[in-house]
This record gives sequence, structure tokens and C-alpha cells, in this order.
Amino acid sequence: MSHADAEQFWSGRYAAAGDDYLFGTAPNVFLKSQAHRLRPGSKALSVADGEGRNSVWLAEEGLAVTAVELSPVALHKARRLAAARHTEVDFVLADILKWAWPEGGYDLIAAIFIQFVAPAQRSILFERLQTALNPGGLLLLQGYTPKQLEYRTGGPSAVENLYTEKLLREAFADMEILELREHEDVLQEGSGEHRGHWGRSALIDLVGQKR
Repeated sequence: MSHADAEQFWSGRYAAAGDDYLFGTAPNVFLKSQAHRLRPGSKALSVADGEGRNSVWLAEEGLAVTAVELSPVALHKARRLAAARHTEVDFVLADILKWAWPEGGYDLIAAIFIQFVAPAQRSILFERLQTALNPGGLLLLQGYTPKQLEYRTGGPSAVENLYTEKLLREAFADMEILELREHEDVLQEGSGEHRGHWGRSALIDLVGQKR
């Protein structure tokens, strides 16, 4: 999918939700469960941040947050959410596959449901996630496993875009893996008719630390 096609697809989904937030305004449950690892004042990056639910929460926790998102519709909603919560986030309109990623600089990166990236580009993205972290920095990543295709409660329809423990362990072999688990849970991320992630889901969580 080209940049223009991806932007049109996601902007269409966010716009269709109207004043509702496609994935809700509460942070991702896995991300929130890692609150004990957060250090106020540290620099965080939220990639493919959508409508701001995760970046705004990180800012509320005292982090200096940059959020990258390719949909201007999503960013408009994200800025509205940040204003309503009286938080500051550096919102960047960019495709994460084309963005000029920094070498180091972030103490934490949140990569929540970024599985629109096909295998050919995934290894590049995973490498950039690690490169952008400072030594000792944390990567918090959540995605779906292939079993999610049975539930169809969110995520991509292509099995090759989904994650397994083996895939992530190999992709992040240079990091210290603090947590890596496949599990099932009921997600309730979204509101209204166009809610995004809703129902029983096959998930995988990764917490990695850059050596």
C-alpha cells in the first residue's frame, strides 16, 4: 500500500468515527500495565500513534513525548485530546516508513498495533525502533498473533503481518527481552458504531531493553 493509499485508508476510518475516537481515548491496556517502568522527564516516542490515546497518556505520566502519525485526521483528534487533557505532545505528521528516524534520543518507544507493515518492510522498521533508543531504553510493543484471524476483532487480515514469539525473539535478539508472552484477552478499545478493537483477541506483548 502506497503512502497516499495508507493515508487515505486511515483518514477515512478516523473520519467515519466522527467525534468518537476509533480506538478510544484510554491508553492501551498493555501500555498502561507498564507504568511502573516509566520515568518522569524521560523522552518517549509513540509510533503510528493514531488519535493520541497513548501519547497523551504518556505525557500525563510526566514524559516528554513525540508522536508520529500519517493521518492528518487522526492528528487533529489527537491535538484535541491533548488540549482537553491539558498535556503537551510533539505531534509529527509523517509515515513511519519514510520518517527521518534519529539515532538514539529516546528512553522509551511505544509501538502498539503497528502491524500494517508488511514483512518486507518490517525488518527495517524493527531496526529503526532499536536504533532510535538510547542505551538502556525500553521498547514496549503489542500486536496480534496468527490466531487473531479466528477472532477478527481487529488487526490485519494477512497472516504474514502477524507476530509470533519466535519472530519477535529473533527480530530483537540484540535486546534484553524483559517480557515476551502470547496470551488472549478481551479488548474494548473504541466507542460508538466504528469502534476499532473490540472483543476476544489473540495478543503478544514484548518489553525489550536496548543493551
